[in-house]
Amino acid sequence: MEPNPHQSVGAGTPSPWVIRFGEKIAAKSSVLDVACGNGRHAHWFATRGHAVTAVDRAVLDAIPTGVMFIQADIESGPWPFTGQAFDCVVVTNYLHRPHFPHLLAAVKYGGWLIYETFAVGNEQYGRPTRQDFLLKPGELIELVRGTLEITAYEHGYVESPKPAVVQRIAAYRSIL
Repeated sequence: MEPNPHQSVGAGTPSPWVIRFGEKIAAKSSVLDVACGNGRHAHWFATRGHAVTAVDRAVLDAIPTGVMFIQADIESGPWPFTGQAFDCVVVTNYLHRPHFPHLLAAVKYGGWLIYETFAVGNEQYGRPTRQDFLLKPGELIELVRGTLEITAYEHGYVESPKPAVVQRIAAYRSIL
């Protein structure tokens, strides 16, 4: 079994993609950071005054101030946020397709989904290499189709924080 790739990429430094769209989130919003790894995005949102909930199967070394941390194995156990919705749902460097419906349901009307992870083609640059952990071309577009409005989408090679093929989307749930 491959290690969780979300725990080893860009430790401590928020993703430029998350920053770019996270800055659009209204002040004092609720944010869910799924598979938060070392808490880099949870910390970034908390320092901006958002109410952050972070979840991961591993315990954070230090829980950032303003972050409610939930330790849960969301792949083996139940989804811990059923019936809850957030102004922003953030997922980076993590892919577990059975959670797609949960992630969409967790985005409030007027809320955002900011998602960025590895895609097919990444296997030539390193982990992850298994297809289970790699998005297919256009997969995030298909995920949100009919539910969220796409603001931005990218799929391709990046140099930083390490050479990789990624796919990312920023989308919101219209209030109309």
